[in-house]
Amino acid sequence: MTSSMSWTDRYLLSAVRRIANPVGVRLAVPCKSVPAPRQSPEVPTIWVDNRHTLASLLLNPEVSFGDAYSEGRLEIEGDMVPLLETLFESTAQTLSWKSKLVSAWLWWIQLNSLKGSHKNIHHHYDLPTDFYKLWLDPQMLYTCAYFPDRTATLEEAQCAKLDLVCQKLWLRPGEIVAEAGSGWGAMSLYMAKHYGVRVKAFNISHEQIVFARTRAKEQGLTALVEFIEDDYRNIRGRFDAFVSLGMVEHVGAEHYGQLGRVIHRAIGDSGRGLLHFIGRNYPRPFSVWIRKRVFPGAYAPALREALQILEPSDFSVLDVENLRSHYARTLECWLQRFERSYENVARRFGSDFARRWRLYLAGSIAAFNVGALQLFQVVFAGRECRGIPWTRTYLGNDTAARRQQDQSWIRAMS
Repeated sequence: MTSSMSWTDRYLLSAVRRIANPVGVRLAVPCKSVPAPRQSPEVPTIWVDNRHTLASLLLNPEVSFGDAYSEGRLEIEGDMVPLLETLFESTAQTLSWKSKLVSAWLWWIQLNSLKGSHKNIHHHYDLPTDFYKLWLDPQMLYTCAYFPDRTATLEEAQCAKLDLVCQKLWLRPGEIVAEAGSGWGAMSLYMAKHYGVRVKAFNISHEQIVFARTRAKEQGLTALVEFIEDDYRNIRGRFDAFVSLGMVEHVGAEHYGQLGRVIHRAIGDSGRGLLHFIGRNYPRPFSVWIRKRVFPGAYAPALREALQILEPSDFSVLDVENLRSHYARTLECWLQRFERSYENVARRFGSDFARRWRLYLAGSIAAFNVGALQLFQVVFAGRECRGIPWTRTYLGNDTAARRQQDQSWIRAMS
């Protein structure tokens, strides 16, 4: 196959192979077009279509790989997730100088200021809600689920996650809760319906707020849940508890002190809270390709970085749990559903968009599988908080009854 190639093409192919082959990945350049992938090749294979793509992989591997796959200039033969796991493991400790430069540039242009956050969130979350409906559960939860056992469905696991959060916060009827970054509203609605609390939920995604308000009206919960289209920095009032699922990733490390002050203003020294977020084992820039093409402004903090949100206000950390394996399983469910709707997505949004999201979901599975990403739940309380449970036996109480309620909840959402 390489005999008809020019000297330049052979040189570029050889140079890229020196990078790929040591990590157990085969690289190939077809003469005319990319062949249809076989199901299970002995060695994972990346097919590259031309000289330009080869050169770009040498100069900026991560961004070029993602863009080339999205645009159909690169194909993956075999199961995508194991191949991406191999690539993650081989590059876990290294960042090219160009990736570092681009990462710094993205940090500057994607700052999570009041104006910047609106722009960043709009790029990802204000896609048509119908797109997310194709592959999320009926409650539209776009955060890690909690699988109480390996047979649980995605719907059951998402309900289990909502209940786990409520139990960790030991919510009591009549309390007032602030939720920052409320998504399509499932967490707020669940807290109100099952635990009898009142919720003020803040979100800057217009599409999500509209959907959440409609759901609250349909379920007769508008007296208990108020969805506010505003930035977390503008949370006002006093609350018994504070909760955030999947928002810390969009705050930016430079704003952790600000978030901590907002939380302290909301719950003072007597309240408690829970942060649920994607993290890392050590500080490292988030994927440049994902920040450019999918999730502008994203940053996954190391646990010690995230604690900078809590330490200045003298919050006590009560519980830390890592649900990394649960997020990998959640993403597997999402990718399976996405693949079933792939042709629909491609028709509506274009092939580049569909391939980009396929790679994003598969790459996320790989990152959690190999430990490049973690999923932390951190429970905390003010120094004057009273009534903290003596043991953890309160978790999982009335599980059978709650699961039966959740089945009704799932049917109502469908």
